[in-house]
Amino acid sequence: QVQLVESGGGLVQAGGSLRLSCAASGRTFSSYNMGWFRQAPGKEREFVAAISRDGGTTYYADPVKGRFTISRDNAKNTVFLQMNSLKPEDTAVYYCAADRVSFGRRMGNYWGQGTQVTVSS
Repeated sequence: QVQLVESGGGLVQAGGSLRLSCAASGRTFSSYNMGWFRQAPGKEREFVAAISRDGGTTYYADPVKGRFTISRDNAKNTVFLQMNSLKPEDTAVYYCAADRVSFGRRMGNYWGQGTQVTVSS
């Protein structure tokens, strides 16, 4: 079992940047593929980015390619999402996800509680 806690959300103007963190409990963090998803009010949760166990592979949804960067520090049991050139359509609650097997859109055996990101025009 792994517990996930997101942080770093907040308010930012369009074009600005924000860095999200997801801290994981336990000693087996490196056993999990990690990812970020987001959900806007009244919308379905959508995939944002994923990173493999060793950090060697990353995968991004088209709307965030070139703007967002996912990374991880296995020594610190933490995954990050650096968000640059933010747009109002990026506004959502961002969730951290962990999965021992799946990588990408279908991952999500474990979830954090989410952190709100609001991008104003």
